[in-house]
Amino acid sequence: MSIHIEVPVAYAGLNGRCVSVETIRPGADCLVVIPTYNERENIAAMIGALRSLSEPVDILVVDDNSPDGTAAVVRKLIASQDGIYLLHRPAKQGLGNAYKAGFAFALRHGWSYIVQMDADFSHDPTDVPRLLAACREGGDVVIGSRYVKGGRIAGWPLKRWLLSRCANLTTQIMLRSNIKDVTAGFKCFRKEALEKIDLSKVASEGYIFQVEVNHRAKLEKLSIKQIPICFTDRRQGVSKMGKDEAAAGLRQLWKLACHKVTNNSNELTSYKDVV
Repeated sequence: MSIHIEVPVAYAGLNGRCVSVETIRPGADCLVVIPTYNERENIAAMIGALRSLSEPVDILVVDDNSPDGTAAVVRKLIASQDGIYLLHRPAKQGLGNAYKAGFAFALRHGWSYIVQMDADFSHDPTDVPRLLAACREGGDVVIGSRYVKGGRIAGWPLKRWLLSRCANLTTQIMLRSNIKDVTAGFKCFRKEALEKIDLSKVASEGYIFQVEVNHRAKLEKLSIKQIPICFTDRRQGVSKMGKDEAAAGLRQLWKLACHKVTNNSNELTSYKDVV
């Protein structure tokens, strides 16, 4: 199954030009998808860190028209380097929607492995080769986890850690999941896994998007590996997580728990009111 989602953006790449989608060719077998909104302070350093890895990767930034000019920074980098792409969307459309657009781009153009991560260095770019290696060794979905043995969090106050742990444990119980870090946003997918999950049917937004993708992967009986990472509080900028998103996430989690998710394309239509 493929992701049936329109990508309403301009594709920028290949020496800074906006290019036809037919001309895009992977330079590596892995694409790193990074959604951004006001990440000007971080994005150049993150792209630089990814480009310096021993494992070559291509990079896609999905920017929701950041007021701080994040897209302009990416365009400057594109002008001097191959293997960097930008989906510049006209307005803020949500984290889940950004990932779906990025994944659709990856599948359309033939990358074999797709990594998702944050721009703010809460996910360490040097861990990307570890996630990719675990996928190459047979994992359909590999999760960089804060809560498996060896995983940890740096820079969080105790209150925030307790809230996160309680949210994860509650979600595990409600969805009968053995994934320790259900809201993790640092993952690697085989392209076949994304095709089976069929993200066009995922209706959740925000951090619950991660939960629903994991849940669908489990229902598809995909191989899910969990490897330890150190999650570090962002270096620069401001967290995008707000009270409204947290409340919407809780409502969506309840719906996921109360409704059996199936592959019926109409199954999740009623969930979209909480996005």
